[in-house]
Amino acid sequence: TMLPLLLLLLPAAHGTAQLRYKPALTKEPRLEGLRTASTFVLDQPRCVFKDYGNADIWLVVALDQDASTFNNTAGPGTPETAFQSFPDPVRAYMTLNATLVNYPCPKPDGDITVLRVGSETSCAQDVTRPTCNGPLPGPGPYRVKFLALEGSVPVAETAWSEPIMLKTAKSPSSISATGSGHSAGMIAITTILSILFAILLAGLVAMLVFWSSESCGGSSSFSKPESVTVRRYNTHHVYDQPAARL
Repeated sequence: TMLPLLLLLLPAAHGTAQLRYKPALTKEPRLEGLRTASTFVLDQPRCVFKDYGNADIWLVVALDQDASTFNNTAGPGTPETAFQSFPDPVRAYMTLNATLVNYPCPKPDGDITVLRVGSETSCAQDVTRPTCNGPLPGPGPYRVKFLALEGSVPVAETAWSEPIMLKTAKSPSSISATGSGHSAGMIAITTILSILFAILLAGLVAMLVFWSSESCGGSSSFSKPESVTVRRYNTHHVYDQPAARL
């Protein structure tokens, strides 16, 4: 009955080593998407836990305002640190466990030594995998640190990272209809060009009408019609004959 109590008191008695290393977003130039709407990419903690060969190294993820309240004695894979309950009621979850074999020191030349936090979607709702590296539920900001455990006892930890903010998509309602100053200038130029084009088109139509009328006037001639004289005849034989007798 005293063993669990002794395990709880052991970290307090010996203390957890505070390492000066601070996790940070990677600066690897060959890697894209360092921050997305649900993930971010960290450098691996190479040569940081070299004195703790028997430890399991965990990544702790917390919201910025909750980082200081994280309890190092909370074990990974428990309801207290389960990803599926983050960020409420769980304030920090533990994921991406590894050993020094996974973080060889020094780093081999040419290796991309990073960790993408939030990359697993298949276990996001699977309560049987409480250490899931699931998509982050919001833009943050988040803080992370690495924690080394020997068994269930914390033996060393890094400092918390600086706040990490994820990308957010703009809502359609937030996009200005008028656009930026550059777009307004382009609209003005387009309007002026449209007016000039309309004037030019009107001029071309007028010229075509003028040329058409000139062409018709030059090829057609009108002559005055000759006057027609109608000669009147008196049918004397009709008037001079006496009326026919019955």
